[in-house]
Amino acid sequence: MPERACEREYPRRVTAQPPASPEQTSDATEVPGVGLTYVVGRWIIAPLARLFYRPRIEGRKNVPRKGPVILASNHLSFIDSFVIPMASPRAVRFLAKASYFEGKGLKGWFAREFFYAVGAFPVQRGAGQAALDALDQQKRMLEAGWATALYPEGTRSLDGRLYKGRTGVAFLALQTGAPVVPVGLVGTNEAMPVGAKFPRLRPRVTVRFGEPIDLSHHGAASSGRARRLATDEIMAAIHALSGQELANAYNEAPAQNAVERIKQVLPHERR
Repeated sequence: MPERACEREYPRRVTAQPPASPEQTSDATEVPGVGLTYVVGRWIIAPLARLFYRPRIEGRKNVPRKGPVILASNHLSFIDSFVIPMASPRAVRFLAKASYFEGKGLKGWFAREFFYAVGAFPVQRGAGQAALDALDQQKRMLEAGWATALYPEGTRSLDGRLYKGRTGVAFLALQTGAPVVPVGLVGTNEAMPVGAKFPRLRPRVTVRFGEPIDLSHHGAASSGRARRLATDEIMAAIHALSGQELANAYNEAPAQNAVERIKQVLPHERR
């Protein structure tokens, strides 16, 4: 079956860039916020959080200690992006909404420094070019040898079910050759449900790191079929770790108008 036009365009738009000069390459892979703030987060905040909340952590040995790796996790709560770096045996970077870093005054400064401390970097959220830019930023992280965490579902599940994965995670893995470590989070939605301001001490959350997955046998990143099959393999591994009920649908925001409803119904690749 021939590939749809969107599947051909997707990898081309992400990878087709003019060659960067050494100065541009250095700037592109520079890690904002890494310094004293990150050291404090990694070596002080994370150990204190583990001591205070006592999460159950399984499979830490499955996370490669060096080289690029993608931690692909289910997404249940706002605290997931803090739980994964707290439980990981190595530093983990992830992307967070740019609005978290744009606050004013002392409160804005504190929020910005906190997100940097836990390994977050700002990115504009959204579809279209914003989604492609986010993928490109994560690709640069992997090429620099970092561990990066992401959520194939795209956004957190509000009903606790596991939704179908979007193919951006497979594109990154196939394009960079980075292995994927599936992560199953259990109980984070109960520890900090929607609307809560602070996480609860009970129940204790569980973090399960699965064995690394090599997806290269699926084919090239330019193949829509390869990306879909690789993503499905990742989601199956996450499901085995989390034990969630499967939604068998994409986690998409409700359509606001007729045009959006039509777009959701028509075949397209969920990035």
